[in-house]
Amino acid sequence: MSDNLVHRNNSIDYLELTAADAAQLAVTQQFYSSAFGWKYKEWAPEYADTQDSGITSGLSAHEGDRLKTPLPVIYVNELEDARTKIVASGGKIQKDIYAFPGGRRFHFVDPAGNQLAVWSEK
Repeated sequence: MSDNLVHRNNSIDYLELTAADAAQLAVTQQFYSSAFGWKYKEWAPEYADTQDSGITSGLSAHEGDRLKTPLPVIYVNELEDARTKIVASGGKIQKDIYAFPGGRRFHFVDPAGNQLAVWSEK
């Protein structure tokens, strides 16, 4: 995720879109660059993100992360605390806490079946 932005606790600050594979990710990245002028930082052949899209956004071709809908990502100051509150409020953990370049995150499903992620730099 971005390293030059100020993140607000409990706010959606990232949107992740998916691609079928690294080749489709490259074509999609080129599409957004051409259509909107967004500049991407490539983290791996299957992941890139941009700070040029309003809220930051990423493109993922990771095999286990291919959703049919965009993935809203909420920033929090305390990741474990957010996980505890989500479970206590009726959310179900879809993918438990894991590290990535820039921080850690987990995925959950809300009572309506929407999948979201929560991340923190810590």
